[in-house]
Amino acid sequence: MQTLTVSNRKLFGRKVKNLRKGGILPANIYGKKIKSQSVEVNLGEFAKVFKDAGETQVIELKLGREKRPVLIHNLQEDPVTDTVIHVDFLQVDLKEKVTAKVPVELIGESPSVKEGTGVVVLQVNEIEVEALPGDLPEKFEVDLSPLVKVDDAIYIKDIKVDGKKVVIKNEPEQIIVKVEEPKKEEEQAPAPEVV
Repeated sequence: MQTLTVSNRKLFGRKVKNLRKGGILPANIYGKKIKSQSVEVNLGEFAKVFKDAGETQVIELKLGREKRPVLIHNLQEDPVTDTVIHVDFLQVDLKEKVTAKVPVELIGESPSVKEGTGVVVLQVNEIEVEALPGDLPEKFEVDLSPLVKVDDAIYIKDIKVDGKKVVIKNEPEQIIVKVEEPKKEEEQAPAPEVV
């Protein structure tokens, strides 16, 4: 389990801009049976841990002498620079189920795409699941090789999980990825001749 050190935050409101300028990320810790707490974390350290853990792996937050198991939640990014500007940490009980969004990763190649007869369109890039924090999958790999012709699709119900450990919350008939016809260049009608 990865560890991330945080400290109590003393700046709030507009003053948090000063934190961000110094490479410090404002954050909150929240969860069941705990009082929400404002903290701050080094942006570089956070980025390293987030790259590996994402939003589905439990990490250990160190706050003073305390160690808390948390999931990274509600990442807020600057719409222009994509820099993380705020994050929430959901404190979890390792014996209680949580709901999280697990990313979809496409693997393999569709024969339809290889032959140029179709285009793969991703319709769901995250799947919502319920599981114990330690059982959350890191990602769902979806193999494109069964997608042979236009209108072939892979559905939520096609995802294989251990139903005792992980429960998928999405509708079973929801399409994850589908082969569609390539869009044809629209032929332009000749301009009417001026007589």
